[in-house]
Amino acid sequence: LEVFDYGFKLREARRGKSENDLVSQLAHNVPTDGLALDDRDFRNYFLLIVIAGNETTRHAITHSMNALIDHPEQMALLKAKPELIPWAIEEFLRQASPVYHFRRTATRDVEMHGKKIKKGEKVVVWFASGNRDPETFTNPYTFDVTRKPNEHMAFGRGGPHMCMGNALARLEMQIMFTQLLPRVKHMERIGETDYLRSNFVHGIKRLPVRVEFE
Repeated sequence: LEVFDYGFKLREARRGKSENDLVSQLAHNVPTDGLALDDRDFRNYFLLIVIAGNETTRHAITHSMNALIDHPEQMALLKAKPELIPWAIEEFLRQASPVYHFRRTATRDVEMHGKKIKKGEKVVVWFASGNRDPETFTNPYTFDVTRKPNEHMAFGRGGPHMCMGNALARLEMQIMFTQLLPRVKHMERIGETDYLRSNFVHGIKRLPVRVEFE
């Protein structure tokens, strides 16, 4: 694929140089296990950097705009009180997580909430379900940009598997809505929403809208 060829060219261009970008880190640093990344490992990490920093955040922003179209009173509230935008970001991520699920493999026998999981069995975490757990969220099906606290699962919940790009994604979304919302007077859909056909990424391919600016 072209993206892999591009990644390998970047790696070769970074070799022997003391730059501090992510590709340089992959090219020069040796993981804690002492084994340098082979071509396959580099390719997989490079693809993760390209996709994780782009696709999921892009879909999260689109879902957020779609939700604000459905809830104009929430958009009006954010325009009047932009200090709420950081909390709104958390609600955007809760109500439409850009990833449907993750699967893990049990490394030992364990029992959780009365359910026995044996070593080697697969466990699937469905974010949409967890983000609407009535034991955690009051009125979980209500879209509320003022929701506090908002302990959603869009990035995982701590530990080594928590999304390492969560701070960047939050920052990108915060900048997007801080700059965009003051400029938007009215927005409405003018066609059908075209969703991405995927059992992993919760994405929107096309969202036709009409925007009236201030």
